[in-house]
Amino acid sequence: MTAAVATVESGNGRRRVAVLGATGSIGASALDVIARHPQHFEVAVLAAGSNVPALLALCVKHRPAHAVIANPAAHAELADGLRQAGLPTLAHAGEAAMAELAASDACDTVVAAIVGAAGLPSTLAAARAGKRLLLANKESLVLAGELVIAAAATSGAEIVPIDSEHNAIFQCLRSRQAQGDVRRIVLTASGGPFRGRPRAELETVTPAQAVAHPRWSMGPKISVDSATLMNKGLEVIEAHHLFGLPDARLNVLVHPQSLVHALVEFVDGSTLAQLGLPDMRTALAVGLGWPQRIESGVSGLDLLAQGRLDFEPPDTDAFPCLRLARQALVAGGTAPAVLNAANEVAVSAFLQGRIGFLAIPALVEQTLAAMPATAAPSLDALLETDAQARRTCSRLIDRAPVHA
Repeated sequence: MTAAVATVESGNGRRRVAVLGATGSIGASALDVIARHPQHFEVAVLAAGSNVPALLALCVKHRPAHAVIANPAAHAELADGLRQAGLPTLAHAGEAAMAELAASDACDTVVAAIVGAAGLPSTLAAARAGKRLLLANKESLVLAGELVIAAAATSGAEIVPIDSEHNAIFQCLRSRQAQGDVRRIVLTASGGPFRGRPRAELETVTPAQAVAHPRWSMGPKISVDSATLMNKGLEVIEAHHLFGLPDARLNVLVHPQSLVHALVEFVDGSTLAQLGLPDMRTALAVGLGWPQRIESGVSGLDLLAQGRLDFEPPDTDAFPCLRLARQALVAGGTAPAVLNAANEVAVSAFLQGRIGFLAIPALVEQTLAAMPATAAPSLDALLETDAQARRTCSRLIDRAPVHA
C-alpha cells in the first residue's frame, strides 16, 4: 500500500486525475476538492455508469480530455452530447475502455468510486499501472484484495483508502504498513439508522427508512449496507488487506456521532485517533494531496459544540452481517467474493421491495453455506465465483416469499 509513487504531471505541472464514478456522491466530493486547487490538479478523465446527461454536465464544467460511459449502448448519446456542447472531450464506452483509461498516460491519479464489483477491473488496471489510487471501491479489496495489493506492490502504485475509517488509519500510521509496533486497529461504525433496535423491530423496515442515514450522505446501496452493518464487515476485510493485520487484531466499535473515524493502538499502550466532521472531502483531500495537506472545504471540528462522544459494541444478533463478514475473512479464498456478491444481489432485491430487511443477512448466510470456500488463484476464478454466487442468491430469492 505504501510504495512510493512518482508524480506524473501534465505539461502545466498539474496532476491529472481520473474520477471513476463521477456522477455519484464520492465523485462529486472529489470534483469539489479538485476544483478548489486548479493550480495543482486537472480533471483528465470522467467516467460514469449509465447517466449520460449527468456525465455531460460534468464534462461541460470540468472539460476533461476523456469521458467514458460504462454502458456501451450509450456511446452515441455521449459522443453527440459532447459534440453539441462544443467540447473536444473524447467519448469512450464500456468497462474495458474505463480500465484502459485508468491505466493509460491520460492520468496519473485515479479516484476509484464505482460501486460494487463493477469497479474491480478499472481498480486493478490502475494498480497494475502504478497509479496513485484513491480507493473508495471497497468491493475491489473484498473480492480480490490479494490481487490488488500484490499488483500495487509490483508496480509501485500507492493506494490511499478513501473510506473515512481506513483513511483515518492511514493518517494515524502516516502511510506506513502496520508492522510489529501496532497492537490492534479499531474501526468505528455509526450504527446506521436502526442502532439500538432489537431484531424483532427490523422485520418491517422499508427501503426508504434504510437509506436515511443519520450522519452520512451516501448512495442507496452503501446506505443499506450501513444499516445492516455489512458495510463495516466489508471494511474489516478491506483493512486486513490494506494494513496486513488478521481478523483478531481488527476491532469494531459503534460510535453514533461519527466524529472519531478510527483508532490505532500501539504495543506501548498509546492510542492514536483521527477525528473530523463526517464529510468525504477530508479523506479525498488527503488522497489527492498526500503527503501535503490541502484545503478540502470541510470545517474544523469544534468538540465543545459537538458535546459527548459515545462508544458501544456492535449488536451482531440484530445485525449479523458483521459476523458473516468476519467469518468470510477467516475462511479466506473465495468466501469474501461470495459474501460480497450475495450481499449485492440481496440489497438490490430489498431496494426493489422483493424481500424484507432481515432477509438480507439470511440470504448471504445461505449463499455462503451453499458455496464453501475454495482457493482463489486468479481474477478469472474470482469473477466466476462472483457470478455463481449471484446466481445462487437469485435462485434463493425466487424461492423465498416476499418480505421473508
